[in-house]
Amino acid sequence: MSQPSRTANETAKPKKLLLRALAGETLSVPPVWLMRQAGRYLPEYRETRQKAGGFLQLCFTPDLATEVTLQPIRRYGFDAAILFSDILVIPHALGQKVWFQEGEGPKLEALADSADLRRLSLEALHDRLEPVYETVDRLSTALPQETTLIGFAGAPWTVASYMIEGGSSKDFQKAKTWAYGDPEGFQRLIDLLIEATSRYLCRQVEAGAETLQVFDSWASVWPETAFRRWCLDPMAAIVRRVKAQHPAVPVILFPRGAGPLYPAVAAEAGADGLSLDTTVPLSWAAKELQSCVTVQGNLDPILLVAGGEALEAAANDIVTRLSGGPFVFNLGHGIVPQTPPEHVAKLLDIIRSRPS
Repeated sequence: MSQPSRTANETAKPKKLLLRALAGETLSVPPVWLMRQAGRYLPEYRETRQKAGGFLQLCFTPDLATEVTLQPIRRYGFDAAILFSDILVIPHALGQKVWFQEGEGPKLEALADSADLRRLSLEALHDRLEPVYETVDRLSTALPQETTLIGFAGAPWTVASYMIEGGSSKDFQKAKTWAYGDPEGFQRLIDLLIEATSRYLCRQVEAGAETLQVFDSWASVWPETAFRRWCLDPMAAIVRRVKAQHPAVPVILFPRGAGPLYPAVAAEAGADGLSLDTTVPLSWAAKELQSCVTVQGNLDPILLVAGGEALEAAANDIVTRLSGGPFVFNLGHGIVPQTPPEHVAKLLDIIRSRPS
């Protein structure tokens, strides 16, 4: 496949390690941060969440959201902090009822068809998301100077799936049936989410976010043609809109489960980084992806639970095989609650103590 040039990125070498890697620089020791690095595996997070009284309250209380974002930075010294929030703040801001049921996860007042789109509006988007922007602003001054602040949002398809299914799903039958049976109506929902997400991410940058990640957690459920329409094209549209306003801010995409379509995302979406899920072969990623995009990933989160020799061998293998190009160490998905905190500390020691 033909690869786009990275000349423009290669001329910019910001001081922060994550920004240097996302600008196309190959570093002797990769920057490292972990998805869900602020979360239930940390006792200090559990204590703070109890104070909030509920998950959305935690996301929308700047004092507490700032605190839980900073907790893993204080404990481990990651090279980046990712804003503590949730992808479902966008449906909430559009006017859909969203709540979190203890032990069950997110719940939404489901959209049944395109007629229900009348319930949604961009009018109050920024007002409802103002607490998130305040959190970003606080973090931009509270973080250590060497730590990059990452803003984020969910990709349109993944967010739409929750909005239609009313929560998590195993087969996405309602959402996919709507997309196949009424593609024009489903496109209106996707277009609304492209617009809302782009505005949200740009406002995060204006509040102090230095890079952005877009999570398409359920990209794996589509065949190629539908993947391009409902995953790749919307993510590319968001990247274009963000870059039009903030051309210097790098964007990372995470189309989890994209498999052999990862190169299409790398070549066509215009992003600076591509986060890889656990299943992506390392030698394939080095050959097919690193020549045109910074790769991020892709340790199995369960290896952090297991620890020991298995963790050390896998972490060293990832760094060795992806060290020939621009690379950010991360997981193939988020930290799970059962993870021993000391295993995270061990992982950082493995990565940072390697001979350069």
